[in-house]
Amino acid sequence: MALNPKLTDWQGRTAWLVGASTGIGRATAAALHARGARVIVSARNVQALEAFTAQHPGSEFIALDATNREALRAAAQDLAERHGRLDLVVYCAGHYRAMRATAFDLDEALRHQQVNYVGALYLLDAVLPVLQRQRSGHLSLVASVAGYRGLPNSLAYGPTKAALINLAETLYLDLEPLGVGVSVINPGFVETPLTAQNRFRMPALLTPEQAAQAMLDGWARGRFEIHFPRRFTLWLKALRSLRDSVYFAAVRRATGL
Repeated sequence: MALNPKLTDWQGRTAWLVGASTGIGRATAAALHARGARVIVSARNVQALEAFTAQHPGSEFIALDATNREALRAAAQDLAERHGRLDLVVYCAGHYRAMRATAFDLDEALRHQQVNYVGALYLLDAVLPVLQRQRSGHLSLVASVAGYRGLPNSLAYGPTKAALINLAETLYLDLEPLGVGVSVINPGFVETPLTAQNRFRMPALLTPEQAAQAMLDGWARGRFEIHFPRRFTLWLKALRSLRDSVYFAAVRRATGL
């Protein structure tokens, strides 16, 4: 069942991706550009943004830090004024460092909060007035299957992704009646600079391009939650329904803890 308007024709649509210098964000921006969208990419890495626009004629970039609320406000206002509307806004900025309670690092935990969650709130502050005024458009937050339930080494990362999932659900309830689509992206393992630091075998590992295709497929089907690869994510979804004692035992067996 489609919960959002189906996004199949990207020709001439304006898409703004925050956190698009590498990984899933960059691959999705490239895929949208190939389908005729007017793509704007944002991130801190100016060199990477310049390289993207050089390789994708007609795209543009706005360099900014996702944790800078004023920069996001200014960018959203500029884009709305120059392009008239925002058809797709994607928050894909992310930060990840493995962490366990036995080596808790407060500064690192707070960094996860600022980039992964607070930055999304800053983006909402910037774009919600535009989307509500339009009474159309689509807002997508990139979370993770790590937000489903607690996982080893995810003490700092997992809670921020759980917060994004809850945030997206609440946004959908508020914005769907206004004609604004909302989706949450929950990837499994994707080959990105963030996952490159993992020292374990990542099951069902996807390329960023495969992740981007899954996202476009999900938007085309009008899905609220877009999770992939399904052969991995459906298994994790099943674990969510287990009793706590069974879940903890299963995770310990699977991870060798």
